[in-house]
Amino acid sequence: MALNPYFLQGAQSEQRLTQDLINEHLKMFGVEITYIPRKFIGTDDVWNEVESSKFDDNFAIEAYVNTYEGYSGAGDVLTKFGMSLRDEVVLTISKERYEDFIAPFMSGLDDGTEDSIVPVTHRPKEGDLVYFPLGQRLFEVKFVEHEDPFYQLGKNYVYQLKCELFEYEDEVIDTSIDEIDTQVQDEGYISTIRLVGLGRTATATASMGVGYVSEIFLNNDGYGFTSLPTITFENSPADDPARAVGILTTRANITSIEKILMINAGSGYVTPPVITISGGGGAGAAATCSIESVYTGVIRVNLIDGGVGYGTEPTVTIAAPGAGTTAVGIASIGIAGQDSVVKAIYLQNPGRGYSSTPDVTITPPASMAGVGTYIFNEIVIGARSQTEARVKSWDEDTRLLQIGNVGIGSTAAGFYPGEDIVGQESGATYAVSIFDPEDVNDKYNDASEFEFEADQILDWSQSNPFGQV
Repeated sequence: MALNPYFLQGAQSEQRLTQDLINEHLKMFGVEITYIPRKFIGTDDVWNEVESSKFDDNFAIEAYVNTYEGYSGAGDVLTKFGMSLRDEVVLTISKERYEDFIAPFMSGLDDGTEDSIVPVTHRPKEGDLVYFPLGQRLFEVKFVEHEDPFYQLGKNYVYQLKCELFEYEDEVIDTSIDEIDTQVQDEGYISTIRLVGLGRTATATASMGVGYVSEIFLNNDGYGFTSLPTITFENSPADDPARAVGILTTRANITSIEKILMINAGSGYVTPPVITISGGGGAGAAATCSIESVYTGVIRVNLIDGGVGYGTEPTVTIAAPGAGTTAVGIASIGIAGQDSVVKAIYLQNPGRGYSSTPDVTITPPASMAGVGTYIFNEIVIGARSQTEARVKSWDEDTRLLQIGNVGIGSTAAGFYPGEDIVGQESGATYAVSIFDPEDVNDKYNDASEFEFEADQILDWSQSNPFGQV
């Protein structure tokens, strides 16, 4: 039998009254929570899974705490990895309030495709966060129930958010609310960068000589090298033999010598010395050279101070002679202790025609002095590697920068020693001394602490559990 047509079956006025009463009830007896929608940063192209996400919006909304007797769920559980908190809470929010005051601000991020930054905007979605101020905790929405109560007067009026305590996994949280953002300051995979506060320019001098090796000719680059070969020159009558180093390259899976750079051009040669290439696991390499026995040239560059803070090879400038050919030097950088320094200067061309010792100038490091203060949660970028990360903490006294989300904007493996780390908001700039990719705050590393404390309680010295024999 059909419904009685003379009675209203959920009139709009009745539905409006019910919604208003529910809204008023939530405003009177609820708590103000902060709703934080999840935005997708990157998605796997094969499985279409979310690889990274961020939370950078916040919306205040009133909610009723259904679990008024306390947190539900498993509670605090002692696992083999340490203490695990598994609190749950159920919150009820107004359907109308969400659709009128939250959904419109998110609608522009939903284009109706699976690639949307926020694929569902018209209702709360699983994966969003809720900040519960009474417990000062972040909860993750695990399920959204929209049919309880069940269609009173032909309509639903509330959403029930079933939430679990949020387990941080390096998501980007930047809501601009300090009490929320600092919830994850010490969580996630955190690496450490030791920065150089003050750079120092390298210095060097030149040594002059006659009868030196002016040019090296690589007649055969060889093959099969697994390490740097040894380059040996025939001794000179002045007992000052030339010295050089080979630079390797790999082409078509064959490792050979790309070029030979002189460490010392030698002196006193009257005929070109014999060059021997040995070691390194390769074979077939051969080289000859020419000498300059009339004019004076730069036979070596003596490194006085390797400087500090070099992320890339600096330019070496050797002053030109009055008439002749200008010498050309090439710098090589490396790590000395905790600093990125110039380790050696090679001669690509000793030049000719010098009547006096020329000046040697080395360009300063990119960051002579660190400036500024990094801001929590800002993005920092390596000037050379283009690696991105987010600031967790910054100690200006020790110049230790703790970061998370390393590589969020690039495919680089990490930061290079000597490169500048630039804060995108603060403008702070310091040079890398040491980058330690190891996690300094592993939440699963407290098992040893539990073992130590247990050993203080239990006596393991007795071999007979039943007493003295």
